[in-house]
Amino acid sequence: MTEPGDGRGDLSIGRLAVYAMGAATAVLVLATAIILVLKPGPVLGLIVGLLGVVGAIAAMGYVSKRMTRNAYGRDREDPKPGSDR
Repeated sequence: MTEPGDGRGDLSIGRLAVYAMGAATAVLVLATAIILVLKPGPVLGLIVGLLGVVGAIAAMGYVSKRMTRNAYGRDREDPKPGSDR
């Protein structure tokens, strides 16, 4: 039986895209809710919105890295100079 992260390589690109976009959407919805509830001024609202965009990008990166590592395993170390690999 295969365990997660054993390098079996069964990653669905469609599932990866849906999960990454879902994570980004969740962060943007949270930022929107904060803006709607707090009703900040223009500058603070812009800062919250920009933090939401940065958080969405970070969430997509985190989800995609985690799913990729679960499918293909951790990165191997780079070979040393002069090695046969």
